[in-house]
Amino acid sequence: MSQRPPRFPLPLDRVAAGARAANNAPRPPRAAAPTPAPQGIGLDSEAVRRRMVQRLRAGGVHHEAVLAAFAAVPRHHFVDTALAAQAYEDTALPIGLGQTISKPSVVARMLALLADGRSAQAAGHFGRVLEIGTGCGYQTALLALLGRQVISVERLRPLHDKARERLAALPRANVRLVHGDGRLGHPPNAPYDAIVAAAGGDDVPPAWLEQLAVGGRLVAPTRAGGGGQVLVVVDRTDAGWQRRCHEPVQFVPLESGVA
Repeated sequence: MSQRPPRFPLPLDRVAAGARAANNAPRPPRAAAPTPAPQGIGLDSEAVRRRMVQRLRAGGVHHEAVLAAFAAVPRHHFVDTALAAQAYEDTALPIGLGQTISKPSVVARMLALLADGRSAQAAGHFGRVLEIGTGCGYQTALLALLGRQVISVERLRPLHDKARERLAALPRANVRLVHGDGRLGHPPNAPYDAIVAAAGGDDVPPAWLEQLAVGGRLVAPTRAGGGGQVLVVVDRTDAGWQRRCHEPVQFVPLESGVA
């Protein structure tokens, strides 16, 4: 969020004008106002984010902790300057290397599904979270407000580095970024109470299922029978894994390896 310029205790322009008049000095031409950075109008305003939250609520998202996170995190901070004016529209935006930042409504839906898997006492707290696909870091910032600890894995080094820079401006001690193969999850910090993926494959990788804690929930896009993708929710119980399919979605493909 940009800082307001300091307010001086004296009207310095009038003081300077008085001094010039006393010396019979000609008044210099007024300098042109500086051109504002191309960040759109009022993008750093809480009111802009509140309007986005109102649209999410009208679209069916009712988890207050999730909505509060969307109200707190400046989405325009995570997109390129040229696209900042579109940051609070319900649209996916390119972030480079063939990747995108998902629509706010889709991100909110996935986080709401994660919240549905928590008990009433813990509905606003996701515990230890594994995020597959850091991307630009926007969802990571949201998860940081909802989870006790967030481990986020990104396979593309340029995106990993850029997300680290952007998240540094919104410091949260509970976030760890990992450059690695997301299909493998991140075993050192397993098990996870919540796992969320920002890329879709043919099925949920076995590593994710194994790293999901008993009582935990996984939300990920997965290829459906007709070739498209659907949101899949997997709950792990003492008896095994329970799987349910939800609405169609469109995410970038889940790929192996690092680059």
